[in-house]
Amino acid sequence: MLKPSLNWLLIFVPITVWLHFAQPNAHTQTFLCACVAILPLAGWLGKATENLAHHTGEAVGGLLNATFGNAAEMIIAITALRSGLYDVVKASLTGSIIGNVLLVGGLSMLMGGVRYKTQTFNRMAAQNQATMLLLAAVSLILPAAYHYLAGPAGASREGALSMEISIILLVVYALSLVFTLITHKQLFGGEGREAIGGEAQPWSVRKSIAVLAGATALIAWISEILVGSVEHAAQSFGMTSVFVGVIVVAIIGNAAEHSTAILVARKNRMDLALGIAIGSSIQIALFVAPVLVLLSYFIAPWPMNLVFTPAEVIAVTLSVLICAQTANDGESNWMEGVQLLAVYAILGLLFYFLPETRVK
Repeated sequence: MLKPSLNWLLIFVPITVWLHFAQPNAHTQTFLCACVAILPLAGWLGKATENLAHHTGEAVGGLLNATFGNAAEMIIAITALRSGLYDVVKASLTGSIIGNVLLVGGLSMLMGGVRYKTQTFNRMAAQNQATMLLLAAVSLILPAAYHYLAGPAGASREGALSMEISIILLVVYALSLVFTLITHKQLFGGEGREAIGGEAQPWSVRKSIAVLAGATALIAWISEILVGSVEHAAQSFGMTSVFVGVIVVAIIGNAAEHSTAILVARKNRMDLALGIAIGSSIQIALFVAPVLVLLSYFIAPWPMNLVFTPAEVIAVTLSVLICAQTANDGESNWMEGVQLLAVYAILGLLFYFLPETRVK
């Protein structure tokens, strides 16, 4: 019981709830405690997902990990969308994409490379995922290009353009699942399974689903509290809402992917580790973002579009390019992890020093 554990941070769950109701003006303290409280919950969510993967296979397991690992980001984004915080929503989407590719992927390569001199992975599968990420970059570049090329005259049609692009992305994502799980599933297979988190035996399906449901419900509650305090906290720290969304909220939301991807990379399972990192970014770009656009017509003050700021478009594009470069040879080492993390750190500095700007 004295062994250091992420579970110790669960104490911040009741602390966050208490601050929210007992100290409604303590926005900064509430925001910090909510960020810390989500970490162990995301860890349990990722752990339950990995145990469930033992009963479903590597391909489905990777998809489940990406899906439930992105549950925190999805919940945070929906909560912010309902509150009309479009800056935070779009920034969190950008942060999730670059965070999964650069931070999660970089940490996986670094931690796995420290233990193994060279790690190999399925080159064809990685290249296919990199191409899907390139499609994601295109879906961000073109709406932003339209915004600046069409000018004020095209503003009234940006919503329709975003809606139609969102539908295309959802169709492509659905077809990618058919490709991954049915027609070309041999490209995404793993080399066996191991117990996750030091467990002697994987959890049962019932226990895994119960933990998933419980962790997701608590994350939803804490996320609502976090979003309610994010603007006040950003002002008190002198941070822009874009930086909070791209870096802070994204890191918190990616906690599940962090723990699981690094763990499997340390077990020399880079196919699964990269599948989690890159697959999560693909799901954010091709599924979560389009779904949020569609949902905004029903739950938000006004519809959301896919027009991101130039800085966000550049960040995603550069992340996709360096991801494609590292996936090109089918091998990874700790130095490639350092390179990915360096790009992430540089982008973090860019967003920190960037003034508060947002495409309207």
